Amino acid sequence: MSPLMTFGTALSSIGLNKLRAGLTLLGVVIGVSSVIALMSIGRGAQQQVTERIQGLGTDLLFVRPGATQQGGIFQALGSAATLTLSDAAALADPVYTPSVLRTAPQTQVGLQAAAQGKNAFTQALGVTTEYMEVRNLKLKYGRNISPADVQNRKEFVVLGSRISETLFGVRDPVGESVRLRGRKFMVIGVLQSRGGTAFGNEDDQVLVPITTAYYRLSGSRTSQGDVTVQTINVQAASGASLDSATAEISILLRVRHRIEPDAADDFTVTSQQETVATLNETTNTFVVFLGSIAGISLLVGGIGIMNIMLVSVTERTREIGIRRAVGAKRRDVLSQFLLEATLLSVGGGLLGLASGWGLSVLINGKNLGNQTFRTTISGDVMALALIVSAAIGLFFGIYPALRASRMDPIVALRHE
Repeated sequence: MSPLMTFGTALSSIGLNKLRAGLTLLGVVIGVSSVIALMSIGRGAQQQVTERIQGLGTDLLFVRPGATQQGGIFQALGSAATLTLSDAAALADPVYTPSVLRTAPQTQVGLQAAAQGKNAFTQALGVTTEYMEVRNLKLKYGRNISPADVQNRKEFVVLGSRISETLFGVRDPVGESVRLRGRKFMVIGVLQSRGGTAFGNEDDQVLVPITTAYYRLSGSRTSQGDVTVQTINVQAASGASLDSATAEISILLRVRHRIEPDAADDFTVTSQQETVATLNETTNTFVVFLGSIAGISLLVGGIGIMNIMLVSVTERTREIGIRRAVGAKRRDVLSQFLLEATLLSVGGGLLGLASGWGLSVLINGKNLGNQTFRTTISGDVMALALIVSAAIGLFFGIYPALRASRMDPIVALRHE
């Protein structure tokens, strides 16, 4: 039998049972479209997070209290009170750190913000004047926190756009009052929206002077009386000077903290690129997990193909006997049934590609809760889904095809 004749016979056999073939295709369609849609959502989220972080700048370093091992007790990253406001000021000194452009220390306190009978949970960031410039934040209304506000521990607050909308609606709230931990803070500004990711929403944060956050909101103290900070945001002079800035920061902090030459650092310096790499690794795992879940649907579709092909072999036993009797070889019968299974899976795969692509386009930009779906349709994912669907048809069609090809022609002809 020629390949063209085998192909035509397979198509006509599928066409004889259109409803059954359609239901079989449906399982593969759902599987392939699920893989494409979920993978596009996962990759879109990954790209969104990466762009958000890179939008902060490629010349940023983050200095945090480090993980140390002292006295057999593990001290988690960020839990030790080893960084202070004085450290941040020293790191901004061009004499000691010529590769550093500016620094912006910060501390963070979770609390309720209340105004006009409304309230919302927020993160109050204690910051200095330089924070907005280092983190590339823009004002929508009002002004930034000034050095005088920090020095005098003023109870002023700059609201994130979403917190402002929650408490005051769409109007300009500058000059209004907000209560934080029972204290009345005057609104001096509102930030432009930055949007949110799966890792947090900057629009839900508020900014206060770092000294105010330390003395009025957190109540923490050190034995030296200096203001402790959770992170020092460091802007390097350029992206090319990150390595030299990191070395200068490490040397200066080790000297200031009187760390012995053979002792471990009590701080950690990370770059924006390292943060992006870590998040990419995490989100890659997430994307693969989503694809694996959707792949289960493809497996179920493959089992459906095997089931239908076994039924088809049983129903067409007499036909197989006649074909063998008139000269068809085993490989002709094998190739026909295998081709039928492959056509079902590839046909379902093509329909699944179309529906998965359409679903990805449909949900792109749609809001669900506080998050906006962003999808990224990738050609390699679509090609892989189609190849896998064809492979599933071959895999699950082998057993029914072998069963058909191994039938005894005489027994098959006697079948009623």
